Amino acid sequence: MTESTSTAPTGSSTLPILDHWVGGGAWPGASSRTAPVYDPARGTVAREVRLASADDVADAVATTAAAWPAWRDASISRRQAVLFSFRELLNERKDELARILTAEHGKVLADAHGEIARGLEVVEFACGLGHLTKGAYTENASTGVDVYTLRQPIGVVGVISPFNFPAMVPLWFFPIALAAGNAVVLKPSEKDPTAATWMAALLAEAGLPDGVFSVVHGDKEAVDALLEHPEVRAISFVGSTPIARYVSSTAAAHGKRVQALGGAKNHMLVLPDADLELAADAAVNAGFGSAGERCMAISVVLAVDAVADALVDKIADRMATLRTGDGLRGCDMGPLITRAHRDRVAGYIETAGADGGVVVVDGRDVDIDGDAGGFWLGPTLIDRVPTSSAVYRDEIFGPVLSVVRVAGYEDGVGIINSSPYGNGTAIFTNDGGAARRFQREVQVGMVGVNVPIPVPVAYHSFGGWKASLFGDAKAYGPQGFDFFTQEKAVTSRWLDPSHGGLNLGFPRNT
Repeated sequence: MTESTSTAPTGSSTLPILDHWVGGGAWPGASSRTAPVYDPARGTVAREVRLASADDVADAVATTAAAWPAWRDASISRRQAVLFSFRELLNERKDELARILTAEHGKVLADAHGEIARGLEVVEFACGLGHLTKGAYTENASTGVDVYTLRQPIGVVGVISPFNFPAMVPLWFFPIALAAGNAVVLKPSEKDPTAATWMAALLAEAGLPDGVFSVVHGDKEAVDALLEHPEVRAISFVGSTPIARYVSSTAAAHGKRVQALGGAKNHMLVLPDADLELAADAAVNAGFGSAGERCMAISVVLAVDAVADALVDKIADRMATLRTGDGLRGCDMGPLITRAHRDRVAGYIETAGADGGVVVVDGRDVDIDGDAGGFWLGPTLIDRVPTSSAVYRDEIFGPVLSVVRVAGYEDGVGIINSSPYGNGTAIFTNDGGAARRFQREVQVGMVGVNVPIPVPVAYHSFGGWKASLFGDAKAYGPQGFDFFTQEKAVTSRWLDPSHGGLNLGFPRNT
């Protein structure tokens, strides 16, 4: 697949510049602003990316809006064929995409492949658009009067995605939006933007008409332009809670539908009857996968006092076996996305000690299997973290696992429910009654029972409660199709039947 880049000087060197994707191909736009895209495993700039101006966004939206009517009017079978083809191409070339994710985000290849697999689930779900967009029909609601509903697309929609899942999060939204007959403008993170244009080129190869899917790179100027543009009818966003709140309020003020998924502080409650070997494995897997840069990462283990010492020891033992380093070398955990983010996360380790926490494993001392210039911070375990500490309160978004000791079930659930976040949580227990009570009482949108990362499959919907979700709907699943369509009710009376003539050929969908 050809890469949509141009070349321009940066300082004394020449680096490729990643262009926008508009009108079916690479497009530089008018703005001369760019931003560096790092290889986080080396700490070096690998390329530059265009930063769109408000005028660039307006031009992209105009091109996308002009392409929308033909796609809206395309038959279900035509849209389905494009999505099936895209699914096959994505599956065939997933190794190429995984290497892009590792090179720009830093996650290890196995994690990159997992991200793509979960995105593919949503593409496969979207291929069922014929069933998922159908309306309802009532015959003879009144004498000779029928009432039925239609599900129709809403127009041009904007998707604003974060750096931590450059492929999966866009795939949560745009396959469903396209399946429903909308046109899409995607604004990926400027920190790891290449996956977005790579998928745009793949959609074009799959047969999506030029202009129906656009990628506009940029920073806050581009985001604000999408939020305020009158032809953008809906916004899908994933990011931190402060930005999600801003996106939701700004888009709503401009008359748009919004689904804005915010931040998280996910707890894992471990009861005394739990399988501690399973719980320790789960805490390490869910705490340090993707270097903790996941909105569904477990960042707090609520350990009941009776098993806390044993559980902390088991977690620490497992952490000692992890290799931190370059994701292309078969390591377990890669670098963080930027040096500034690495330094911010490392600062919480110092804060933990000052607040009374006990640093059991210090990621600042980790041995690295990689270039010394990379943005490295190893897995970190902090025991006896007080809930008053910023280490507990803040969404750290890095490989820092906190242990908060609790007296029992009620104490643990009380801490979870007092959190301003409500994205994901888990309980580890062999007591079915406790698990059933937990799933009913906990005030969180996604719950795992002996499952540490309870991300729903594609035919359910993803989203939290409280400060973890703003707007009208959760992501993908049935709520995704609800969000990207609008319902129309039709009441009809036909007094004279019509005759369509003779045709003995087998009927075909075209």
